[in-house]
Amino acid sequence: MSGHSQFKNIMYRKGAQDAKKARVFAKLARDITIAAKSGLPEPDKNPRLRLAIQAARAESMPKDNIERAIAKASQTAGGNDYVSARYEGFGPGKVAVIVEAMTDNKNRTAGNVRTIFGKRGGVMGESGSVAFNFERIGYIKYPADATDADKMFETALEAGANDVVSDEEAHEIETVPDDLNAVTEALEKAFGTPSASRLDWKPTVKTDITDLETAQKFLEFVDALEDDDDVQKVYHNAEFSEEVLKALEASED
Repeated sequence: MSGHSQFKNIMYRKGAQDAKKARVFAKLARDITIAAKSGLPEPDKNPRLRLAIQAARAESMPKDNIERAIAKASQTAGGNDYVSARYEGFGPGKVAVIVEAMTDNKNRTAGNVRTIFGKRGGVMGESGSVAFNFERIGYIKYPADATDADKMFETALEAGANDVVSDEEAHEIETVPDDLNAVTEALEKAFGTPSASRLDWKPTVKTDITDLETAQKFLEFVDALEDDDDVQKVYHNAEFSEEVLKALEASED
């Protein structure tokens, strides 16, 4: 779970940028609409939709927006069909990167992602070129005040989780992918809606970043990918040294 916690340390710099809530909400709404189209438009009967709604609530997406996104699923029957796409490669500092996208035009999305890799000091690879550096996991997150660490640990492991890491900010729970829904449901009954519940790519091999310039270039590269409308998630195996984290914080002051 250290990959999630470590990356959390540099999220300070994205706090202000996340005023781009409109873009975040648009991506979440797309997830909800696609999930609703994939099955029944009722969360209790559609696990994928339930998870999409949970993710939206975790970002404080208004209830009206969520309901409109669900309604759009029936209104867009026969319209554009979105498909998932995955791209792999290396960013600045030779950091392994996985980009997950949802698109109605794979050629457009692939071209945009390739351009960002090329212009931002990265190299886009073939499918499978970096995925071996990661493992697929289920990831659930609760704020620290949801319960105490011992209670979360006991409840999560009883529900079938593989690992639980708690600190002063959050509880992070890891599962095998097939158990994500069951563990989420068990924890939801005990502690309410999680702030995150999703499939993730967890790095098994890390790439150290020990100088500020490379760190800044890499973070700008990730920002550029995340700003693309079709990109849903960006995963990487960067490990930032304490000195670099402190320098990044100082550069933002």
